[in-house]
Amino acid sequence: MELKERIITSTEALFCQYGIKRMTMDDIAKHLGISKKTIYLHFKDKEELVNTVVAEMLSREDCISEENEAEAEDAVKEIFLVVTHLQDLLSKMNPMLFFDMQKYHPKTWELFRNYRYDYVRKCIEKNLQRGIDEGLFRKEINMEIISIMRMEQVDMIFNQVAFAPGKYNLSQVMTEITEHYLHGLCTLKGHKLINKYKQITEE
Repeated sequence: MELKERIITSTEALFCQYGIKRMTMDDIAKHLGISKKTIYLHFKDKEELVNTVVAEMLSREDCISEENEAEAEDAVKEIFLVVTHLQDLLSKMNPMLFFDMQKYHPKTWELFRNYRYDYVRKCIEKNLQRGIDEGLFRKEINMEIISIMRMEQVDMIFNQVAFAPGKYNLSQVMTEITEHYLHGLCTLKGHKLINKYKQITEE
């Protein structure tokens, strides 16, 4: 693994564990066992490092989304695969990462938001259309409104006022909100699949 790649990988792990603000360039260098000067040979400042780390994370999410779509035998299963992945992701991630990004790194936050509204929203609409075509989602839904609503639901998970850290588990909140979302979307045929996949997931 090249040094630059190692810096990105290790920094991502630190950000996910402690948040962004708490980790200084000195902390990152110490963790890697290299000098801070060496990091600056690859990244001009912390802002560039943060932006690169988040861009790498989003690129990886693209690949996982495509894999979930290809692997899932139907639209309901695709959502369960996505949620399972997000639960795993959130269980390893300090929510402060998102709060720090929004408050202290606005350019990176804009990158993150643009990705979500450009790419993730398209994925949601594609899944909705798939579910309608398969007879699993109600055909009368307004896909534009529902996709926006779903984006807002995901945003709400990280709302510290609504879901205070320490009181609510992010993974549990994601599960509850997604099940509510699915039950509102599905036809009777789709509801049967929700129960089927939920039982498999719980087992």
